[in-house]
Amino acid sequence: MEGGSRLERGNKDVRSKGEKQGPALDPKIEPFVPRKGYDPNDLRSWAKRTGFVSTFSGETERSESGRRELNERRNNGAAGGGYGDLEKHESISPKIEIDPILGRTRKRGHEIEPVRGGGTGNARERDGVLGFKDGVERGDNEVRRNGVAEPSLATNNALRTEGTSVNESGATTVGNGHVVGENAPAMEPKSSDDVNMYPDGEDLGDGGWHPSPKMIFGLKDNPGYVPIIFYGLQHYLSLAGSLIFVPLITVPAMGGTDKDTATVISTMLLLSGITTILHTYFGTRLPLVQGSSFVYLAPALAIMNSRDFRNLTEHRFRHTMRELQGAIIVGSIFQCVMGFSGLMSLFLRFINPVVVAPTVTALGLAFFSFGFPQAGACVEISIPEILLVLVFTLYLRGISVFGNRVFRIYAVPLSVMIIWVYAFFLTAGGAYNYKGCSADIPSSNILIDACRKHAYTMKHCRTDVSDAMRTAAWVRIPYPLQWGIPIFRLRTSLIMIFVSLVASVDSVGTYHTASMRISAKAPTPGIVSRGIGLEGFCSVLAGLWGSGAGSTTLTENVHTIDITKVASRKVVEVGAVFLIVFSFIGKVGAILASIPQALAAAVLCFMWALVVALGLSTLQYTQTASFRNITIVGVSLFLGLSVPAYFQQYLPESSLILPSYLIPYSAASDGPVHTGSKELDFAINGLLSLNMVVTLLIAFILDNTVPGSRQERGVYIWSHGEDLAADPSALSDYNLPGKVSRCFRWAKCLGVQ
Repeated sequence: MEGGSRLERGNKDVRSKGEKQGPALDPKIEPFVPRKGYDPNDLRSWAKRTGFVSTFSGETERSESGRRELNERRNNGAAGGGYGDLEKHESISPKIEIDPILGRTRKRGHEIEPVRGGGTGNARERDGVLGFKDGVERGDNEVRRNGVAEPSLATNNALRTEGTSVNESGATTVGNGHVVGENAPAMEPKSSDDVNMYPDGEDLGDGGWHPSPKMIFGLKDNPGYVPIIFYGLQHYLSLAGSLIFVPLITVPAMGGTDKDTATVISTMLLLSGITTILHTYFGTRLPLVQGSSFVYLAPALAIMNSRDFRNLTEHRFRHTMRELQGAIIVGSIFQCVMGFSGLMSLFLRFINPVVVAPTVTALGLAFFSFGFPQAGACVEISIPEILLVLVFTLYLRGISVFGNRVFRIYAVPLSVMIIWVYAFFLTAGGAYNYKGCSADIPSSNILIDACRKHAYTMKHCRTDVSDAMRTAAWVRIPYPLQWGIPIFRLRTSLIMIFVSLVASVDSVGTYHTASMRISAKAPTPGIVSRGIGLEGFCSVLAGLWGSGAGSTTLTENVHTIDITKVASRKVVEVGAVFLIVFSFIGKVGAILASIPQALAAAVLCFMWALVVALGLSTLQYTQTASFRNITIVGVSLFLGLSVPAYFQQYLPESSLILPSYLIPYSAASDGPVHTGSKELDFAINGLLSLNMVVTLLIAFILDNTVPGSRQERGVYIWSHGEDLAADPSALSDYNLPGKVSRCFRWAKCLGVQ
């Protein structure tokens, strides 16, 4: 066997044959990854041959078998001359850390002390890049490809080389003049038939995100006039449960009529359309739908069930709505200032998946005492609804009709329509007719002993008890302050300020997950701050119009993008226009308001369960087997449910007045905290009775005080200004429109930098 290094022999072949320079493989040495006949997903076999064990799974040491096999290969190579020169010039490689979010490498530090000297610049040594004995330094995110150093798995803090060239002697000049000798080890060139190992089709080999082959339309794609209408309606139909079912719960709890419910639904449709368009133009510009999030549902229930509103009999709905409006406006202004001032960029340093996961999970679990207890008022409707939506989403999800998986995309609207028709036949067939009781559920039924026990069932189950269709106007445009001037009180404003922080944390996780789903670069802290600030502004609009909840990014939107495979910004905007048009037609809101309450509660049971699942799925970006992480998540979730239960037990009066499913939300007036100030007592008792607030506080403190590596914590990796410097078009998806961008050039904290 011919002596010398592989690179020397490869260069000799190039000089003799005039072919492209590249490393030659010794036939006696098995390549690390065979070109054919292997399963790309089975990396353990490759790890055993090379001695590499991924630290992503929690294993931090190289296996002994791998070390022995690596030493044997080196010894064999030294005997044949193939690895002799390599071992002479190669130092032990630096420890590579895989970014748990984007699958990219990051500099983590040295396993051994770097070799200093050689006149190669100590600046890179300070950055934690291993030095080579021959005076060559390379970042751990660079590889040698065809004799030229190229960036491979780019990260946000990766070391970039510019001006790479090859001189006449075969040596490579890198960046600022450092020379890689021709005897330097080179990795095997990337084959064109390499198998993609990423499940969603993203190839990160060149340091960038590529459009997933499974995505039908990308962020900037325009499907055409007819498809864009179809996909726009499809996108919002799949989110129907999150957009319209919240008022069906809140308005009756505030004492509102069916007409009030129809008006609030129309208002929500209008605000969702307007705020979504604003977000796609001036926010993060991701295809995310804005709407009345479940984040604001629990605090709204806590405020409307306070002692001050329990005994109101006249204009209770309007008075409660005005107080909610004032609290939402104050909390939204705080969120707006946090975003547009750049303070959110500082806050992002402490927000990681270990914080986001339990917070979002607690958001869904907060309604476990509300969901089925209310749906159980009419089990002949609620149980078939829950079963049907589960069958559509789980058992029939793979069935395609005309190329669309209709059962998975339209699971909620299809199941609601089917069960609604079924409930109509039950009502028409006399299933809820009781002798001597009026089907219109007048208040006189409560005075009759025979009807008192049936009044609640008829109200929740019958499809003909709503008078929204009769009282609602055909055309009605929701307008600001339609319920009156907002009422501003310190106690409710403090609650909504903390709730706005929870909404921001929820949106942070949604931004990052959505950017991965659509194969875009991770947004910068400035872009995230811009999105949070605009969400605060949109929530101010929601407070002025009086929707009863703030406007935030819907977490379920990530699931919608996943199942529809449509991430076009124009599709979301066209669908938002349809929402605005529908909001002007009063009968549309009236039809939705006539959905039986038991049916709405059954749908929300599924939606809240989906929120729990999306929250837990955020842990995939961390080391889920880490004892640190599972302890933090477990403790924060348990205490997030148990501490509010402690505050909710001090309810001697509420248990006699409120329904059982509303008692947990009345702790603000009867909690154990007594500081001497009624306003402060109400705020503290109300906040500590909210599961999501307690969970956020505990997870935030533990994750930022308990030691843990960045990989273990799954730290969110945001794009930085250096990404834009290396590739000006990398973050073009997030750029504001031209004229708007020129107006906001002074706001550096809100740009792509």
